[in-house]
Order: sequence, then structure tokens, then C-alpha cells
Amino acid sequence: MNRSTLLDLLAAVERGEMPSAVAADRLTNLPFEDIGHARIDHHRSLRSGLPEVIYAAGKLPQQTAEIFAHMAAAGSDVLATRVDGATAEKVKAMVPAATHHAEARAMTLRQSPAGELRGRIAVVCAGTSDLPVAEEAAVTAELFGAEVTRLYDVGVAGLHRLLAVRESLTAVNVVIVCAGMEGALPSVVGGLVGVPVIAVPTSVGYGASFSGAAALLGMLNSCSPNVTVVNIDNGFGAAYTATLIARTASTER
Repeated sequence: MNRSTLLDLLAAVERGEMPSAVAADRLTNLPFEDIGHARIDHHRSLRSGLPEVIYAAGKLPQQTAEIFAHMAAAGSDVLATRVDGATAEKVKAMVPAATHHAEARAMTLRQSPAGELRGRIAVVCAGTSDLPVAEEAAVTAELFGAEVTRLYDVGVAGLHRLLAVRESLTAVNVVIVCAGMEGALPSVVGGLVGVPVIAVPTSVGYGASFSGAAALLGMLNSCSPNVTVVNIDNGFGAAYTATLIARTASTER
């Protein structure tokens, strides 16, 4: 339940359209719901403006599906990340309206009414191998209400590809840049734009890339001062923070 839903509920009680007992039942599971293997934080949207998210990796498919179903029943938008094929099947069986984003390894369910897009985010990736992380970021930001521009396969090995989309980069409130190998792309992007750049090192590259550690260190040592860095392959974390930044920037304009 988010702030808007709660206000609608209270307004219905005030107008006499909903008995107070029914409203109390709707609020029973605030601030959290204990389903045995998980305590679902239904109150998070009221505190932060964004709902709790399910991290599916390490969970049994049935556990993820049950959490997803309980969140759906509460009326919130639902996002599960790091979803494999078996988990996607379980979720779809329990919540047929859910959408599986295979490349992003994510499941989503939008239940909130479509509203005005809040903030603009560009999701950039160096190469096609970075797409799973980039798509995780893009799908997350879209579910959270941002307008997302995808700019893919524009790595520094062919700098003209990045320069060709410069106009799109300058039209957003925040840029997410996903790159592996030496992790140089965020620094270059940071030098082209006047907005925050969130760098996501990916675990793409040969042996000396150390599964993304080389890119992480390169990004942490960026000489572009508007670049900040999240953990390796953490497209979700980048999108969560980018959404909050974009919302603030769009409100101020």
C-alpha cells in the first residue's frame, strides 16, 4: 500500500463509502505480514515512496511465488529480481497477470493506475553482454514510474557510437551506465553530461577482469566528479537510487 492508496482508503471512510471495520481489515497487515518464511514489509511504500522488492536468488521458487502473491493481494506494484525460469513459472501460476522479463531476469506486476511519468533516466551499456544488468535497471526504473531511454552497445571501443546519442544523454535527469572489462564508459559519459551518473560494473570480461572487480575499481577511481558507483551487476540498486534522484529533479523543474 502506497501513500495514495492509503489516502483514498481514508477518504472513502470519511465519505461513508466504506465501513471503518472494512478499512481496519485492509490495514491489518501494516506494517508487515508474517507468512512464515518471510515478513513482507507492506509499509515501505509509505516510508520511502517505493515498494519492497523481492530478491529471488537463493529463495525456493515456491517461496518467491508466495511472497509475490501476498504483495499482489495487498494491491501494490510488485518487482522480483534475479528470477530464473523455474521461479518465473511458479509466479505465473500463482499470479497470471505478472510479466516475466527474461533478459532482465525479473518479474513485475503493475497495479497502480498509470500516472504522469516522474523523472527521466537514461540506461546506457557498453556492449550486448551487459544487457542483463542494463535491462534489470531499465525494468526497475520503469515500474517505479520513470521515463526510461535505452542507449545500448555504445562502449568506448567505438566512441563515435556514444557521441551519436549525446543529445539523448543531455535530455535526462540521471544516467545509469553499465560496463564491464576496464569499466571506462561511465567516466566518458560523466564528461559529457551535467547530471548524476550512476556507474554499474558488470561481471563481463576475461580472466583479469576478476568477475567485475577490475571495472569496479576503475569506476571508483573515475576522474569525472559526477560519477558514483554501485556494486557489481547491481542494476536494481542503480535504478532505485536513480529513480529517487530523477523524481526530485523533475519536481524542482
